[in-house]
This record gives sequence, structure tokens and C-alpha cells, in this order.
Amino acid sequence: MRKTLVAGIAAGALIALAGALPAHAADGDAQLSVFHAVPGVTVDVYVNDKLTIDDFTPGSMAGPLDLAAGKYTVAITKSDATDASAPIIGPIDLTLEAGKDYTAVANLGADGKPTANLFTNDISVLPAGQGRLTVRHVAAAPAVDVLAGGSPVITGLTNPNEKVLNLPAGVVSASVAATGTTDPVIGPADVNVADGVNTIVYAWGSLTDKTLALAIQTIPGLNSDPGSIPAGSAGLVATNKPFDSAGLWVGASVIALLSAAALTVFAVRRRAQARR
Repeated sequence: MRKTLVAGIAAGALIALAGALPAHAADGDAQLSVFHAVPGVTVDVYVNDKLTIDDFTPGSMAGPLDLAAGKYTVAITKSDATDASAPIIGPIDLTLEAGKDYTAVANLGADGKPTANLFTNDISVLPAGQGRLTVRHVAAAPAVDVLAGGSPVITGLTNPNEKVLNLPAGVVSASVAATGTTDPVIGPADVNVADGVNTIVYAWGSLTDKTLALAIQTIPGLNSDPGSIPAGSAGLVATNKPFDSAGLWVGASVIALLSAAALTVFAVRRRAQARR
């Protein structure tokens, strides 16, 4: 599920709250991951009128943050602004609900202009032996099809929408192509759809500017085991070449994103927490 926040890049500000959070989530908190997917934009972020991110750069992803349910006021200024009195975006009020898992994405719209979207991650329980694959189109690019083994499994996906599939656990050879075609603009990539895991794949960047790339986020712990709650990993790659992909280590599994030019690995580990 997606909810548009504001035309701009305000979602990146939410990472600023991490330093003020407790080491473990309290009952009733929301979880939030943040993905900054606007190429070439560096900003300062103010939360509740306090500078909390200085020179926040594109291609950054973090989380999950454990946030008390409630409202947060966010303002975005030019890099190195002295205060939040002249924001270029906002201020906006963002309300998070208890018990939900979100990813805030600052990205380019289909028209190439900066925007922001809040996605609610599906953390419902999966049947034994199944994984969840979520594909999100947050790139400045036309509608795309997602191919598995060369055949379309998702068609006509437009920015800023998503498609969620529950699949038997296993490795899927996936690629992204302009809708109605089979010539990949990203991939192919071997994506491990793991048992009890929501594997979230983002297509981001700009087709025109040749900055298309993939980012991977995982939320494990979605099987029937009552002794755990969703936690996970987030990994991302950035490239200036349109047909590149990359590989990253997520938890205990490898997602190999094969590139014609280079192989870059980034991983941001999400910590696991015990449900009380």
C-alpha cells in the first residue's frame, strides 16, 4: 500500500530520528525504513525545528527506526542552511500508526521531478514454504514489466506503484523491461525469495539520465514462528549506467545482481528483535 506524502523529498528527513530512539522498540511503536532515491540532490533535514541530518546524500538507505506512534514535523532546506526558517519543502506533518512497518522513499516521479512516497510494508504471516516478493517502481521511467525467466509476471507497473506476490520459496531470475517488451533495462538478477521473508525490490533513478539501479530491502520473520517479529536488511546499489545491476548480501543469503561493468556490494543490516 502506498500513500503520497508531498511533492519533494521530505521522506529522507525521517532517518534523523534514529539517534533519539531507544535500543529496542516499545510495544505499539511503528517501524520505519528510509530510502533516499533522488539522484543529485543533497539537503539538510530539520525534525521538529532541529537540524538532524546535515548534507543528506542520495543513494542512502537506513532502518528500521522504532518510532512512537504519532506526528512528526519535517522541513527540508538547502544544504548548509542555518535554520529551518526558509524550507524548500514543507514543513509537513507525518503521522505513523502503531504496529505498522513503513518505508519512506524520496524519489523521482515519472516526470523526473522529486517527490516522496510512504509505503506500508506487508508483514502479514506467510504460509510455510512461501516468500513474498514486492516490486516498487520509483524511477523516472515509463511503465515497466517485471520478467521472471524471460516471461512477464508483473505488467504495466507505473511510478509510484507496487505489486506484491506470494511465491514458493526459491530463486527467481528477474529483470525489468519497458512494458510490452522483453529487452531488460535492469537485470537480469537472481533474486532469492526466501521462506518467511518479504523481499522488496526498488527500481529507482532516471532512464533519461542513465542512473537506473536496483535496491533491495528484506523483512524476515513473517512465517508462523510466534517467537519473532519482522526485522531485516536493506541493501542498495547505485550506478550511472542504465543496464547495470549489482550484488548484495542480505542476511544469510546472496542476491546476485549481475552487471556488465562492475559489481558493487552494500549492506545495511536490520537488527532482529524478540516479541514480548
